[in-house]
Amino acid sequence: MKTGRGLFAAVLVLVISVIGVGPATAAPEGQMMWGVHISLAPTWFDPAETPGIGTPFMILYALHDALVKPMPGNAMAPSLAESWSVSKDGLVYEFVLRAGARFHNGEPVTADDVKFSFERYRGAAARLMKEKVAAVEVVDPGRVRFRFREPWPDFMTYYGSLATGAGWIVPRKYLEKVGDDGFKKAPVGAGPYRFVSFNPGVELVLEAYEPYWRKSPSVKRLVLKAVPDETTRLAMLKRGEADIVYLLQSELAEEARRTAGLTLRPTPIVSTHWLVFLDQWDPKSPWADRRVRLAANHAMNRQAVNEAITLGFSRITWSIIPASFDFYWQPPAYAYDPARAKQLLAEAGYPRGFDAGDLWCDAATATMSEALIGYLQAVGIRVKLRPLERAAFFKAYQEKTLRNLAYSISGAFGNAAIRVENFVASGGPYVYGSYPDIDGLFREQSGELDRKRREAMLHRIQQLIHEKAMYAPIWELGFIHAQGPRVAESGLGLITGWAFSAPYEDVKLKGK
Repeated sequence: MKTGRGLFAAVLVLVISVIGVGPATAAPEGQMMWGVHISLAPTWFDPAETPGIGTPFMILYALHDALVKPMPGNAMAPSLAESWSVSKDGLVYEFVLRAGARFHNGEPVTADDVKFSFERYRGAAARLMKEKVAAVEVVDPGRVRFRFREPWPDFMTYYGSLATGAGWIVPRKYLEKVGDDGFKKAPVGAGPYRFVSFNPGVELVLEAYEPYWRKSPSVKRLVLKAVPDETTRLAMLKRGEADIVYLLQSELAEEARRTAGLTLRPTPIVSTHWLVFLDQWDPKSPWADRRVRLAANHAMNRQAVNEAITLGFSRITWSIIPASFDFYWQPPAYAYDPARAKQLLAEAGYPRGFDAGDLWCDAATATMSEALIGYLQAVGIRVKLRPLERAAFFKAYQEKTLRNLAYSISGAFGNAAIRVENFVASGGPYVYGSYPDIDGLFREQSGELDRKRREAMLHRIQQLIHEKAMYAPIWELGFIHAQGPRVAESGLGLITGWAFSAPYEDVKLKGK
């Protein structure tokens, strides 16, 4: 065990278990190929641009490292920081950096890199974090101190989980030399794998970084290949052209389950899916009427779609917030009741339904979106599906250029407050409009140190979200992956709640 150094005489020290470096192992060998369900975007190479969804961490866990991050058996594992401590008044956090940790170009990871990474961070919750943090101080090359304007109990949830990319560290000297664009073309990190090549949108090739502090990876080369077509992904797995494929649905998931040598890997994750009524704040839109939003909720048979597409592995929780998150409130269910949906539409002035325009979605959720559209159309809500590649979808979502409906997802970690900050409260990156009562409660809870009072406020926010029918929650996704016969350890499910393979230094091929 190792504890942090005292900040001053009265310090509350958090005792952190250090992940030990194992004995020397054989040199990395072989290649492992992933068939990825989305196009790969270079913006995901830079932790500073992490947009409040989980997808970028698929790459960050390989290329980069964080001071603290979720790891197997530890939701906030010491990584580039070997320990940290908190002052009694909650105004100062000090991190002790791990001796010997280096970037792929050989430069040591220092407190200056930590300060630089935080100050250039512009992803999800950046504004909130900059408002809360008064200063980041380099104590010495191996220690960095965060000072707050007021106590902030959520700091480590934002900084040390996958809620944001703010705690993932980039090399200051290299980045200042090549610039943001140059960094995306040739990223340098401190993770277990270094960048080799990238065919934009198509294929990322990585190679083991043997001096990685935790342990040398087992597999020499990782290849992440974008294969948006699900049938092609499964065919690649069957032919041995891929070792792991992400996102199989419906009949293809069943086919993988029946195929000798393949292993279906349903992975429980913290990814909630929901429909967003983007125009509910426009008085001219049908979605401004709560009865229309309720009609959409009653129109959809979520469990039938769950059984058909995710083989029943998804969990219907009726919330945009994962049930495992701190401060979660369980909403009541919306009954599947198409007759009630039609009645609500008639009461709202649409007895024959209406043309609802576009439903925008990430291309990887098009099958799910299409299934739901069938139920909406059956009650008179006529919608056209408009899929986009994931990076393009979330860029448009953030830039507030989408209209009508969107199929929203988030697999980012955190708690109920963080999910509300990103998707519900005024000023959030994906917020098209808000309500004064919710905004007031959100501001109030953010400074509340009494846990019970804070919980009551966050529960009330979630009750208001439900009462206003702001969204149509779908489910917590049961992500169905599959692996081939060469794989000894896929990395799937090792980190609780995480969607993809990680940590990459743990993946293994048979015979290793």
